[in-house]
Amino acid sequence: MPQFFLNKRLIILLVSVIVLVGLIGFSLRDRDSISWPEQFVKDMVGFGQSLVSKPVNYVAGVVDNVQDLQNTYTENEKLKTRLDELIKLETKVKDLKQDNDELRAVLDKKENLRAYKTVQATVIARNPDQWQELITIDKGEVNGIQSDMAVISSAGLIGKIKSVNEFSSTVELISTNNTKNRISTVIQSKDQDINGWIEGYDSKKEEILVKRISNDMKVEKGSKVMTSGLGGVFPKGLVIGEVKEVKPDQYGLTQTAYVKPAADFYHLEHVMVIDREIQGVTEQDAVEEEEQ
Repeated sequence: MPQFFLNKRLIILLVSVIVLVGLIGFSLRDRDSISWPEQFVKDMVGFGQSLVSKPVNYVAGVVDNVQDLQNTYTENEKLKTRLDELIKLETKVKDLKQDNDELRAVLDKKENLRAYKTVQATVIARNPDQWQELITIDKGEVNGIQSDMAVISSAGLIGKIKSVNEFSSTVELISTNNTKNRISTVIQSKDQDINGWIEGYDSKKEEILVKRISNDMKVEKGSKVMTSGLGGVFPKGLVIGEVKEVKPDQYGLTQTAYVKPAADFYHLEHVMVIDREIQGVTEQDAVEEEEQ
């Protein structure tokens, strides 16, 4: 008897497998319509999915909205903090400006090394053989241009007026290899400003050479370099570039800083000529005074 039930179960299992395989083959064949059992099953599954998906999507949307609200709140707090800092900084700047004006009034000092006016100019000629040395601009004597005036671009210092004609002028760039084209500079440091002189240009590295830096001064990489206003030609505070490397000279007495220019000497179209309001003492004037 047990053997009979065992065979009966095996027969039922085989029949079930055959029916299942048949149903699978029937459902996989190409048909224009599906049977009502398949339709019923699909409808039930689709209804169940809709019942589950709608609450899940709603909850997910609520969670996203809460996260967005939290992010908005955090960003708002950061903006409030920055706004408070900006207000404090603005107040401090006003106080410093007021103090500066009062001190200048006490000292009766109306001029400073940063004061200058600008004359807009356009580059009209450039010699391919001296591309990194000279440019010609469309402003001359009739526009008040004089020799040794500083010339800048929107990014920073590019050179000075070398010669002036009636309606045009020639500008000598600081990327020239002329070592006589010296410019007094100041390197900004955390402790104190460091003085130096532009004396040359490394065409391979495309960097300006700032020499005569005292050996006991520590020049950090990334320091900003500006004009000092003490050379008698350039006003104070014109941006020159950023220190990339510092090396001692061949005798170990001074240092040379390699400065990446802020201005792009290769693409120059619109420039500004600096008309300095206060004149310093040039090297030539200092030599003449010493001789007298």
